[in-house]
This record gives sequence, C-alpha cells and structure tokens, in this order.
Amino acid sequence: MGSISTEPAHDSNTRNTKPPGIRITERTRKSNISFKSHQAIVLIVTFLAYASYHASRKTTSIIKSALDPQSPDETTTLQSVSFLRRSNALSWVLGSGWAPFNESNGTALLGDLDLAFLFVYAVGMFFSGHIGDRMNLRIFLTIGMVGTGLFTSLFGLGYWANIHTFYYYLIVQMAAGLFQSTGWPSVVAVVGNWFGKSKRGLIMGIWNAHTSVGNISGSLIAAYFLKYGWGWSMVVPGLMIAVVGVVVFLFLPVDPESVGVVANEDDTGSPKKALTEHLLSAKTDNEKGSPVGFLEAWRIPGVAPFAFCLFFAKLVAYTFLYWLPFYISHTAINGKYLSSTAAGNLSTLFDVGGVVGGILAGYISDRLNARAITAASFTYCAIPALYLYRCYGHTSMPVNIILMLVIGMFVNGPYALITTAVSADLGTHRSLRGNSKALATVTAIIDGTGSVGAAIGPLLTGYISTKSWSAVFSMLMASAFVAGLFLTKLVVAEVTEKIQDLQRGSSGGTPRSSVVEEV
Repeated sequence: MGSISTEPAHDSNTRNTKPPGIRITERTRKSNISFKSHQAIVLIVTFLAYASYHASRKTTSIIKSALDPQSPDETTTLQSVSFLRRSNALSWVLGSGWAPFNESNGTALLGDLDLAFLFVYAVGMFFSGHIGDRMNLRIFLTIGMVGTGLFTSLFGLGYWANIHTFYYYLIVQMAAGLFQSTGWPSVVAVVGNWFGKSKRGLIMGIWNAHTSVGNISGSLIAAYFLKYGWGWSMVVPGLMIAVVGVVVFLFLPVDPESVGVVANEDDTGSPKKALTEHLLSAKTDNEKGSPVGFLEAWRIPGVAPFAFCLFFAKLVAYTFLYWLPFYISHTAINGKYLSSTAAGNLSTLFDVGGVVGGILAGYISDRLNARAITAASFTYCAIPALYLYRCYGHTSMPVNIILMLVIGMFVNGPYALITTAVSADLGTHRSLRGNSKALATVTAIIDGTGSVGAAIGPLLTGYISTKSWSAVFSMLMASAFVAGLFLTKLVVAEVTEKIQDLQRGSSGGTPRSSVVEEV
C-alpha cells in the first residue's frame, strides 16, 4: 500500500481518538492498519450496526399478529374459517392475543404504537444530525445502539411482567424511537468520510443491503422465537443490537484523520475536489469549517426536493415494513391463510427484492451520473407493481412471491439511493466549499423528513385497513406518484444536461458533473 502515510499516527490527539480495538490490533500486529483496511472496517462495522437497528425495528411487525390474533392458521381454508367464526370457536385456532391489543380497537392501537415510534424517530433525526456533526460519532452511535437495545427489550419484558397497560408500550416505543434516530445520520456520515463520489452509488447501494438484511434477520429471529412467547421476539434482537453497539465502540474509525491515515486519489476512487481535499489531509477543526446550521443545510441545492420525495417514498416503504406480515396473514393465498410465523417468513422476500433494488439503483445512477432520473424511474415503476400485487398476489404462492420481489425492488431502490448516495453527495456539495461538517446534518434532514412520511403511512394503514386493504394500496400508489413528481425539476435538469453532454461530446467538449452537484 505505497499510498499510505502513517506519520499522523504518532500525534497524541490521533492516539486518543483511535478506537480501542484498532489500537489493540495495531499493537498486536506491530504495524499500523492501512487506509483500505480501515475502509473495509468502516463498511463492515457500519453494515452490522445499521442491520441491527433494522432487525430490532422489524420485530414489532412480526408480533402484531400475536398481539392482535385475527388471522387463521395456515391449514385453515376460507370455508372452515367462516364456519369457525359462526360457531365462535375461532379462539382455539388463534389464541387469545394480548390485552389491550386483542380488543376491537386493537389494530388501531398497533397503528398508534407505530406512529409514536416513527414520530419521535423523525423528530429525533433532526436533532441527531445536528449533534452528530458536533461530537464523536463513534460514541454517539454506541449510546444510540445500547439505548435502542434497552428499550426494545423493555417492550418484550411486558410479556413476563404481564403488563397490559397501553401507555407502557407507548412510552417504551417512543424512547426506542428516540435512540433509533441516532443511527442513520451517523453511519452515512462515517461512510461518506471514507469514500469518494465516483463509485459512491454502487458502494452505498451494496452497503445499503444492511437495511434489508436487518429486516430479514429481524423477521426470521422474531418469527422463530414467537413460538416461545412474543416477549422473546423483542428481547433477543434488543440484546443483539446492544452487543453490536459495543463492537462499534471498539472498532469504528470515524474519519481518516481520527486514526492518522492519509490516502492518495486511487484509494478513494478519484472523488470530487472538495471531498478529496478532506480525505487527503489531516486538517485541524478550524480548517474543516464550522458545523453547518439547520436552515443553511436546507438551502443546499437539491436537499428540499429529495427530502420531500423521500417523505412519500418512505411512507410506502415503511407501510410494508410494519404491515406486510399482518396483511399476508389476513389475506388468503390460493384459498388458504398463513400462520403468523409463515407470514413473517414470507414477508422477507420484500427485503430480498429491496437488496437487488438498492444495488441496481446505485449502479445505474453511477453509470448515468443521474441520481434524480434513476430515483424517479424506480418510483414510477412501483405504481403498477403495487397494483398487480393487490389484484393478483392472492391467486397463488409463486405469483405472490414474484410480485413481492418486484415491489421490493422498485420501492426500496429509490429509498436506498436517496438515503445513501444522494445524501452523501449533498452533504459534500460544492456550495459548502469543502466544509466536511455537514454530512450528518444533511442526512438527518433528508431522512428525518422521510421519516415523517414513514410515521404517517403505517398510522393511516392501521385505520384504513379496517375498512379496505384496496384503499390502502390506492394510498400507496398515490404516494409513489407524488414522490416522483417532487423530482420533476431535477429530472428535467438532468435530461437537459445529458442532451448538452451529447452535443458537447460530438463537438469535443467535456461532459459536466451530476445535477446533484451542479444545481
């Protein structure tokens, strides 16, 4: 690694900010860790960190059917369900549920829990970004993960403590949402500190698989432990994220300067000048610039359109995150209902499609150098996919699986792209003149705005679904359409830029950079 300089490692400030696990590793190896090895550590540790955030977040969607057991067993046909309901003998198939969620307004109460969690999560996101740009992100992330683990476990402890007070679960969910809000601004800021723009879409598209991996692992873990009691489905993921939080504290390097490594351009993928300057020199805090204010970050070109687009895109994604297992267990597929466990396992295919969508969106946006065009295209394609799933998903299991994969790809593709590569691009926008202290704030604004939509979607679903699931899907299709509309101006600008690049190329000119950078 001829490109690595380890001189800064002898500085006392650098030694003090190095994660203890990296210090121990370097002492054991009797040599300093290279820049590319640090990049690998960053990707792995942040991947595990945010996967554990989503695993602990996914659990509530799995236990919903146990708390509010209205779905029949997987072997029960439509006809036998009708008979059981008429004979008031359904309880022996479903179990009695958990008060107060097994009462007539149980579904609405579950929707209220989702709203409380996501509302606090969204509000907390704005503050988390502000704080994250002003303190050590490794410490901040560790506190958030341990706190998340604590309150996720406290929700599950209600099972053994025989707690049936709705406000207990409401307060615990709100606290969990507050600690969960520390995650996304922190991990995106750290990754943005280590990787340049040229391959950011692809790298972050692959890295963003942590969201789907977390959802899948959370679903499988929660579904597995459900048979031992729904409390285990909350406590186990809660303990897991706390353990990963300790790993973050031990090993996560926040930026190159904090661990005393310097890279040449080939290590960072030839990033844009502003980010290159940030990565290639160990600057003092004054040289890095002052943290960007909240209103100043909103004024960065492109932040507002992508933030409002994400509002509606995340509304769709989180409605599936929180209600897909419940919807599956309440919808007969080829004349049969699935159990809560089977529905939870089947719902993971939505996230499998999401992994493909995130990688594909990142790769396409890199190749086209067009973030807005890519995000809008995926968003509009989600509309017919949602329609087909609602109309034909119940006809057979293969059709349901295929359509669920397609929905996951088109719904999660733009969501992943905006919350990763786009946020990092805008957090290092040329208007900041090389100021590196904006990544967490910009990321928090975009994802925080999106999280408001994420709170509204599941809430509306909790009420609308009691009347009609078709109305729920109509809401989701309308939301996807509006999400695309918010990018119209940026899409037109990118298309115009591509046309000009073609004309400039035919005359021997140099193509321009992305509209996300130029606007």
